[in-house]
Amino acid sequence: MAEIAVPEGSWTFNGDLLRVVPGSGKEVHELRRTLGAVAVPREAIAGVTFEPARKGGHLRLRLRKGADPLSDAVAGTLGPPADPYRLAVPKARAGAAEYFADEVRDTLEIYQQPTGPCEDYLLPGPDVPISATAGDGTVIFDGERVRLEWTGFAASEKEKAGPQEYPLSAVTGVEWKPQSGMGYGTLRFRIKGEGPAQSPQKDLRCVSWGIQRFGGATALVAAAVLARLPRELPQEPSEAPALPPAPPAGGDAHDAVLRRLAELGELHRAGVLTDEEFASAKQAVIRRLHEI
Repeated sequence: MAEIAVPEGSWTFNGDLLRVVPGSGKEVHELRRTLGAVAVPREAIAGVTFEPARKGGHLRLRLRKGADPLSDAVAGTLGPPADPYRLAVPKARAGAAEYFADEVRDTLEIYQQPTGPCEDYLLPGPDVPISATAGDGTVIFDGERVRLEWTGFAASEKEKAGPQEYPLSAVTGVEWKPQSGMGYGTLRFRIKGEGPAQSPQKDLRCVSWGIQRFGGATALVAAAVLARLPRELPQEPSEAPALPPAPPAGGDAHDAVLRRLAELGELHRAGVLTDEEFASAKQAVIRRLHEI
């Protein structure tokens, strides 16, 4: 099993699941604390990279499109420190982070993991009921209805209209974006039969904020709603039917595992991996070798 633990959180990977656990410090973003631990199945992973920097770097987990409602809701706009799939790694742990990324990549290669879009979500999305407050409103979702309640920062149009509530059956989509420059961050729900678009400050289907970069935990509410909406995956007319992945080639998979064992030994001798980390990783690789 590959594992890395740093102040911002810990990631562990046993070949089938990659478990993401946020740290417990006050510096950990509200969104990550609210989301809590996430178990990502191997089938949902498109790749893992370590991006080195002067003071360490970041581990980044890329998920397949359509595998995770949170990733789909934020569409790549959720950067650090809010992104639960990005882990800040201090310089002293950079070697372990590189090993972790290599271990996940090798496993995906051995299993010839597909990286294309998923037809169904492989992660369930945040639990409900869930709520979040940012800027001019609070949004509440209980699994059946979306409710928007306005704060003292709401425009007069929203105050006069009062709280808004929509059954999930009336919601056709969710749009979320962080605050950027002079623009507002927004969480907007598309509703059947809605009228012309309005500015975020006046839109009764929208919570908006102008100070919080990522709007607290609003992205999690967006993900919770999106996870419970009917999936609509566009089909390319010329696209051929997807074929099941070919089984791993025995020789190639066997060689990849042997290479990993050799690399583990080098990392252990160089002091990158502790005795405990080396023994645990070696056992996982040998177990994988027996499965081939």
